[in-house]
Parts: sequence; C-alpha cells; structure tokens
Amino acid sequence: MRVLFSFAGGSGHFLPLVPLARAVRAAGHDIAFAGQPAMVAAVETAGFAAFATGGGTLRSAPVRTPLLAFDAAREERAVRDGFAGRVARDRAAALLDLCGRWRPDLLVCDEMDFGAMVAAERLGLPHASVLVIAAGALVRPELVAAPLNALRAEHGLGPDPELAMLHRHLVLSPVPPSFRDPAHPPPTTTRLIRPSVGEAAAEVPDWLAALPPDRPTVYATLGTVFHLESGDLLERVIAGLRDLPVTLVVTTGGEIDPASLGPQPAHVRIERYVPQSWLLPRCSLMVSQAGSGGVIGALAHGVPMVLLPIGADQPANAERCAVLGVARVLDPVGCSPEMVREAARAVLADPACRSAAARMAHEIAAMPDPAEAVPLLERLAGRARPDQPGSTAPSRA
Repeated sequence: MRVLFSFAGGSGHFLPLVPLARAVRAAGHDIAFAGQPAMVAAVETAGFAAFATGGGTLRSAPVRTPLLAFDAAREERAVRDGFAGRVARDRAAALLDLCGRWRPDLLVCDEMDFGAMVAAERLGLPHASVLVIAAGALVRPELVAAPLNALRAEHGLGPDPELAMLHRHLVLSPVPPSFRDPAHPPPTTTRLIRPSVGEAAAEVPDWLAALPPDRPTVYATLGTVFHLESGDLLERVIAGLRDLPVTLVVTTGGEIDPASLGPQPAHVRIERYVPQSWLLPRCSLMVSQAGSGGVIGALAHGVPMVLLPIGADQPANAERCAVLGVARVLDPVGCSPEMVREAARAVLADPACRSAAARMAHEIAAMPDPAEAVPLLERLAGRARPDQPGSTAPSRA
C-alpha cells in the first residue's frame, strides 16, 4: 500500500500525523508527505520523503510584529479565505498533479487540508483525516462551505452543503475525548489514536540532564508561529517567571536569537528549540500560547499550565483547559510580568490543578496506539469508494 500523508499548515499540522505515519511505515507500507515548501526540510529531518505542494501559510521573513487583541472575525477570515480559499485551491491543483505521478492508494491529511480532500474525491481516492484542532471549534461547515463548494465546482464535483467530504471516510483523533468541546463533538466516523508524547532521547544535552531536582522546572514557549506575532509578550513572560524559585527554560523559535532577550540569571536557560519530549517529563509547569500540540503534549505528561492565548484555536483550547481545571488563563495583551508570576505561583502551589492534569495524562495513556489504526487504513484503501453501493464505514477501534 502506498499512503500519501498531506498537511496544509506548519508544525502543528504536521506533528499530529507523525505517529500514524510511523505506524503505517512499520507495517511495511510505502509513505511520503506532501506539505508547503517551507515545511519540506522539517519533514525530511523527521525521516520522511517530502514533496512541496504549495499553499504556503508560514512567514517568508522572520519579522516580529505587535501583539493584537484576539479578534474572532479575523481568525474566521483566516480559515475561510486562507485555508478554505487560497490554500485549498493551490493545494488541490498541486496534489492532483502529485497523485498522478506518485499514485497513492490512500491519502491521509490533516483536518484543514481541504484541497487534499477535494483532490482525493476528484481522483476517486479514499482519504482519512487527522484532527489537529484540539477543542474543535475552528472548522465549521457554515464557515468554510461556500469557498469549498466553489472549489469543488471548479474540479467538476457536485455541491456538498453539509461538507460530508470532511468526515465521509475515516477521522482519526489524537485528542482525549474529555478535552473536546461538547458543543463541537467529533464526527461519527471518528476513531481515537493516542497522541505522541515524543521520543525519549538516548542522550540529552548536559545542561538538560543537570536540571536541579530540588526545584521546579518551568517551561515557557510561544510556539512556532505565533511567537512572531506576540510583540513583547515573551519578554514579559520571562520577566515574570525569572523571579520565582524555579529553573526556567524558554524556547524562542528558530527565528528569534536568544541573545536578543538580553542577559539572564543562571537559573534561566533560553534556547531556540528543545524537543518537548525531552523537557516536559522534567517540568512542573508549562507557560504557553495554548496551541493544540503544546496543550495536548503537556497534558500527556500531566503538566499543568498557564496559558496566554493569542489567536487561531488557542482561545478555545485555553477555555477547555480552564473548564477542566488544568490551567489558569491570562490575557496576553494586558498581562503584566507580575500577573504572569502570580498565575505561575498559584498553579505550582495548587494540588487540584496537578491532579486534574494527571487525570488527563491517564486518559491519554489509555487511548489506542496508532498502530491499531493501520488495519482501518488498509481496509479503507482496499474497498470501494463510500458513495458506491455496498460500501461500509470501518468498525470502531
């Protein structure tokens, strides 16, 4: 079986596909990835063949911009006009060409790679999708139906007012069920797979191995996209946390030089990037922008959080974390260093918050291994299209 994994965005869209891709490859199947050009190097570094298939969503220059207050209408436009509009149109054309050359038996895409779904349907190719928006409030038919039905028409496909194409075949969810917003339940075709907690390193850097065990380690990050749209938020976070009796590890993202943040005390370590799987098992607290990958990664290790949601899916993720009792949420625009410090101090001292995060870790650990989804994909690749007589949905894992 030849399986093409496809994703429309950056690391937050790529990484949730990785455990499944590794499981499919371990079962003896051929795989490759298709993503925007800016992600090809990251995919290859992770050990996969990669094709550039357009639809860029990442910045072309490492420019930091002022932090804007959250605007729901602005974020909806980014989904409707970006992911469901320009990005989907670019990627549908590119994936039609790639599939004609690489000839996969099955396409597996992230839930926002709408162009891949259109290309798959145009080719009669079965596809599965992987959820990458943890709380589930960002992809709604009433928001994306118009541009996607226009794109379907461009490719000779009939209208799909309920957007059944998003979940017609198989949806795989690395999101623990209790985390999903009850107002946005997953489709009935959804099957769970355990999210990756990352791979433990055979050897970690000396400074990481030497983190003092007698004081809490706090990890602060603004992710790999919104760190460039956060103004001075990272500086405020560092100023607030460095006066606590903790070891503080900060990651800036590849575009921001740690030296640009100035000299720091000895108990503060600033790096461009540290794999979360190396760091989170050693952490007592994570402070972040509430991206889906970071939030689920922290919960997989039972780490409570302080969250400063900036945009996209982050406010909905932060709201769920607050409801579940695993985090405190601050306004990233108006928070002062003192407010960050006091929120972090409160979470570190709150056994109920730690217990709630530990319960989420147990729920995640009990989710099915990604390898259990491989037979579902094999069955999907070998059967008739679901709109043909006699087809059936795969059984629940």
